Order: sequence, then structure tokens, then C-alpha cells
Amino acid sequence: MPATPCKITIAIDGPAASGKSTIGGALAERLGYLYFDTGVMYRAVTLAALEQGVPIEDEAAVTRLAEALLIEVLRPTADDGRQYTVLADGVDITWAIRSDAVNRHVSPVSAYPGVREALTRQQRRIGGAGGVVMVGRDIGTVVLPSAEVKIYLDASPEERARRRHQENLQHGQPSDYAQVLADLQRRDRIDSTRASAPLRAAEDAVCIDSTRMTIGEVVARAEALVREALARVKRDGGDADG
Repeated sequence: MPATPCKITIAIDGPAASGKSTIGGALAERLGYLYFDTGVMYRAVTLAALEQGVPIEDEAAVTRLAEALLIEVLRPTADDGRQYTVLADGVDITWAIRSDAVNRHVSPVSAYPGVREALTRQQRRIGGAGGVVMVGRDIGTVVLPSAEVKIYLDASPEERARRRHQENLQHGQPSDYAQVLADLQRRDRIDSTRASAPLRAAEDAVCIDSTRMTIGEVVARAEALVREALARVKRDGGDADG
């Protein structure tokens, strides 16, 4: 689909390893939109806490860290398969935030209300301009509830664990499938039961189960939803340009 001057906001939510990053990145590229995976912000805070020796269970200390850490998300600065470059206080942490240690600790960090509040402000500022595909766990429900397109992307735990395991191996990281599956199931429980912005599909979101779908099929389905939304905006005479 060629880029259009009428730009809307697209929210994609779902559990870990459901394909949000792959689909969101591909959709943004087709549209000429900004791709923004909000999960990198929580991962950056988690990595910083681990590196600085801040106890993950110390909610107040982790919240202070989230409020002080300068996180930047840029277009890729290296040709190594990355979809974006993530900087924390000027240091490239793009692949470091995908480590097993970060995977194991990011859920409690992302559940802290103070951390979510600090990072949500940044996410809303970016998404409010329109022309963005924003990916996360509470985009359609909390961060951008007025997004013109809301998608909840899911897949079976076993398929999601297989994808994450293969991703780790491709990047030279040690990985055990059984441990990856256990970590994902634990994260699902934390994300869906936390008091602040729990993982769930927005009431007006379109749910897509990608377990037995190819990447191309999922992207095509998402693109069709965008086309429908753009048609509605144009038909109603609205201006979705931020």
C-alpha cells in the first residue's frame, strides 16, 4: 500500500512472542509509518536495573530509574537484522535488552504503576502525532484508546516459545526451549493479572490468532483493516493527521 497523506494511528497488542514486532514492523514499512515497539522501553529499564545492581523487587528504586533514564528509539543504525536502534543514555542496547536475564525480569518491572506512568507519557507523545504503528500490551486499552485501528495478536504458548527460542539461537544466544516456554507462561500470568494496565484485548480490537498463519497472511489481514479505517476516515471527512 503506498504512503498516504491521511495518517492514522495503529495499535497492536498481544502477549510475548506473538509476532507483534514482526507484523508491526512490516506493516509500518508498507505504510511509510513510524514503527514503535513500546516493550523496548520496559526492557531498557530492566537492563539498567540489572546492570546497576538495583533490586528488581525495589519498586521505588526501579521507578526512579525509569523516570531518569533517557531512552531513544531510532531507525536502524546497523545492518544486523534489527528493526530499530535502542539507546539508553546514549549507549546502544538494542540486542542486550533481548537477553534471557531481561526476559525473566521485565514483567515485574513493567507491572510497577510508577514505571508505566513514566513511560506511558513518552508513548502518548509519540503516538499522538499519528502515522505510527505502536506495539505493546496496553496500547489499545490505555496508551492510545482512540487509535483508529486496534489489533490483538495472539498465538499458542508452544508456538510463541518456539519462535522466541529460534530467535535467540539466530542471534547466538544460549536458549533452552523448555525454559523459554516456562518463562513465557510465567510472563503471561503476570501480564494478564497485574493491577496496572493488565494485558487484554480492547473491546473494539480485532483479534488475530497467528499460530497457523504465515507472516504474509497476518500482514495482509492487518493491512486490510488499515485500508478499511482509512476509507472510513476519508468518507467521514475527518483529518487523521495528528
